[in-house]
This record gives sequence, structure tokens and C-alpha cells, in this order.
Amino acid sequence: MIKIHMFSSATKVAGQGVGSAYTELMGMLTHHFPNEFDIRVNDYSASDISHYHTIDPQFFLTMHAKKRGRRIGYVHFLPETLKGSLSIPFPADEVFYKYVIAFYKSMDQLVVVNPSFIPKLADYGIPASTVEYIPNFVSKEAFYAYTPAEKMTLRAQLKISPDDFVVFGNGQVQERKGVKDFIQLAKDHPNVKFIWAGGFSFGRLTDGYDDFKRAIDNPPANLTFTGIIPRDKMRDYYNVADLFLLPSFDELFPMSVLEAYACGVPVMLRDLSLYHAIINNRYVPAANEQEMARQLEQFVNDPSQLSPWRAAANAASAYYSEDRLANIWHQFYTTQAKLGQRPRRRTS
Repeated sequence: MIKIHMFSSATKVAGQGVGSAYTELMGMLTHHFPNEFDIRVNDYSASDISHYHTIDPQFFLTMHAKKRGRRIGYVHFLPETLKGSLSIPFPADEVFYKYVIAFYKSMDQLVVVNPSFIPKLADYGIPASTVEYIPNFVSKEAFYAYTPAEKMTLRAQLKISPDDFVVFGNGQVQERKGVKDFIQLAKDHPNVKFIWAGGFSFGRLTDGYDDFKRAIDNPPANLTFTGIIPRDKMRDYYNVADLFLLPSFDELFPMSVLEAYACGVPVMLRDLSLYHAIINNRYVPAANEQEMARQLEQFVNDPSQLSPWRAAANAASAYYSEDRLANIWHQFYTTQAKLGQRPRRRTS
């Protein structure tokens, strides 16, 4: 049995995708491989593999012990992606960004959820040969489409009319997520119901906190901010939505998109190049807020135009299934365990 020790604080801060990805992986591994992997969390005893999901300083200080086994690091962000999420004053920001890269360089192997990050890591001096691409996934037991009757009942409970066209978005309320565009779309389309689930996971450290706090306290009548809600409650909002919209300016592989797919909801995204490698042709692409508005108006006027995007969502959900990713993770961990105590890559 391979001993895999997970090091993570991903679930301590609610409302962030890192925690969702960690929860999905843990659930899949314990369900599919209970007799092959001995999995423990934040356990500092000897292991074959130490998989670091978050970059906590206490993990960094203890990771160099030989009994840690093969060190695996999950790359959920780079310094440039953090700049649109957290407001860290200079020079603390530069110190933190250097720490992030030092953490990654201490790993024997890195895992990215989007292949577009491999050349970016290479720019920081991390060889592509030490980086593995494994996409995110979502369990169909956690996220799935409700029946039409269940959706209508849920709409009534949420005080949403059966005839309302509902646009749903979620994630931390911050500049990087494009929440300002979401708000503007709501202002420009008073006949459409907009819902955003998420809040300030990092409080006043959130980039643009003051402006967003005022916007949340005074939203247009057709826009609801739910705040941070439990993940199982999020499923309800996907199922009352006609369209899932994530106007982010920067992402890796959003768990929210996979959740929407699993619920059979058409997806509109800001057309970022990094999406092309993973979900190309499976979402409605929009270059900016004006393009989002134009396409939204078409869907509102003729909802039948959403049909091919609903089919695309179902196809994407099947491709990024738990069963398929379980096989990939099993092969990855088995290979890493065999590599064992190969010479460490120098930290620089």
C-alpha cells in the first residue's frame, strides 16, 4: 500500500476553488482506492509521497526531511495571478511572490490543472520535465442536473419566476473575477435575473475590497449577492440558471465551470487563451463585457440558441469525469512512488 500524506489548509478558507479541488480529489481517492493508497492529512510521519496542496510556511519548513518521500506540489496560482486577487503592500508582495516560487522549486514534481502554466513555470526556472498536467474534475454525485419539476419547485423557493431568465456566476468577489462586468451587465439588463454566489474569502486583503463592498451593499434590483454559501447549496443555483457566466480575467481551470457542466448548464466565459487548451468550443466565448451583453440578449430573445451549448456542457462533463481522472491519478501516484528517493532537484 502506498502511503500518501496530503498537506493542506485548503478548506480553512471558504468559497475558494482550491478547497473544492482538494475536496474532490480526496473524495475520489478514498472511494476508488481504499486498499491501494493509505491517505493521511497533515501527518508528519514517514510516507512514500507528500502531496502539498497549499503553500503554508510550516509545510515549507518541514518538507526537506527524507521521510517525506516524493514531494508533489499542486500549482493553483503564480505571482501574476495573485496580483488581481490580493492586495499586498510593497515590499511584502515581492517577498511573498519569491516565497511562492521557492516553494514550487522545492518539489520533486509539480502538478498543474492547465497546460498553459507549464511554459510560465519554465520562465521561473522550473523544467517542463518536472511538471505534470492533470485537469480538475467534479463528482456527479455532488453536482448533477435536477428534473424540470425539481427546478421549478426550487425557483419558487428562491422567489424566481418560471419565466425569468437567470444568469448565475460565482467565486470570490474580487477584481480578477470580473465582478464589475457582472454588475454592469445586471444594470444594463433589468429584465434578466442575475445571481452571484461568493464573497470576500480574504476580507480586506481582497483586491478592490472597498468598491466591491459598496456594490454588494447597493446592488441593482435584479442582482442578488448570496455571499459565501456551502458547496452543496451551490448546486441549487446552477440548477435554476439558464446560463452560467464567469467573466474572469485570469483563471487556471475553474471548478465552477466543471460544476456548471455537471449540472448541464450552458457556460459563457471571457475568451481567455488558457481555456483553449482545455475546454475549447465548449463554452460561449466573449472578448469583453459588450460581447457578453450582445450574446446574452440573443439568448434572452431566443432561448433555443442555448441548446448546442447545453449539449457542449454535457459532453465536457463526461470527458472530465471522476472515473477517467481516477485512472490518471492512480497511474501518477504509482509512478511517483516508484521514483522514490531519486536525487533532489536543487532549490534556487
